Amino acid sequence: MSEQGHGVRTLVTGAAGGLGREIAVQLGRRGCAVGICDINATQLEETARLVSAQGGAVEQIACDLTARNAPEEAVGRVVSLWGGIDVLVNNAAYGVIEPFLDATYEAWTRTLALNVTALAMACKAAGRVMRDQRSGRIINITSPGSRMALPDYTAYTASKAGVDSITRAAAVALAPHGVLVNSLAPGMMDTEMQRSTEADLARVNGRDDLKAFLDERTGRIPLGRRADISEVAEAVVWLSLDAPRYMTAERLNMSGGLDKD
Repeated sequence: MSEQGHGVRTLVTGAAGGLGREIAVQLGRRGCAVGICDINATQLEETARLVSAQGGAVEQIACDLTARNAPEEAVGRVVSLWGGIDVLVNNAAYGVIEPFLDATYEAWTRTLALNVTALAMACKAAGRVMRDQRSGRIINITSPGSRMALPDYTAYTASKAGVDSITRAAAVALAPHGVLVNSLAPGMMDTEMQRSTEADLARVNGRDDLKAFLDERTGRIPLGRRADISEVAEAVVWLSLDAPRYMTAERLNMSGGLDKD
């Protein structure tokens, strides 16, 4: 794998906006070929334009990853187009705020289908190709919440605990084949998902002053600020292209000190 990223074949899920879009753009800037996958075809087109502007080859894959065989087909598109896959970034995620005692089957099913099952199937599909290549890297986006008790966000945090488990298992399964599997846990950052989640969290807790509520949450971060999307993406790109080849089964915390273990 080229240290500069030239010729590196990548797939980023959840790439229509937010962190996924920024990861795709930064990979394109490094000279990677970037497959971008999301359910939102319209916003995916904008991501493709931004990646192309960096000089990177890009392939749009508009699909619902919770559909049967969709993760495998997304990986297959990259392999068919570029002859293999070197990096998979599992960034696509879904979360909904609802008090634990009011939890719904629909919310749990949708959350686990995307955040756990689809991610595992993508890891499997890419892992098989990487096994045969004897090289590759998989980066799964997890959350500090996977190790916290959050009764208004339990489906999401449980799903991210599942991501942690899948990361460890995949890393051990693929280690004999020279494939690295790691995860990154970003803290609070200004994405559409973060904004809508915190607005819902304020609502279910009866907090009318959203700014005060957000300021309180930011105040819990030891570094005293929220992360820029670009700096979180830089860490994902580092894991994708530059991290030492002896690093696998690791969880990289990037939460400003919020997740300290």
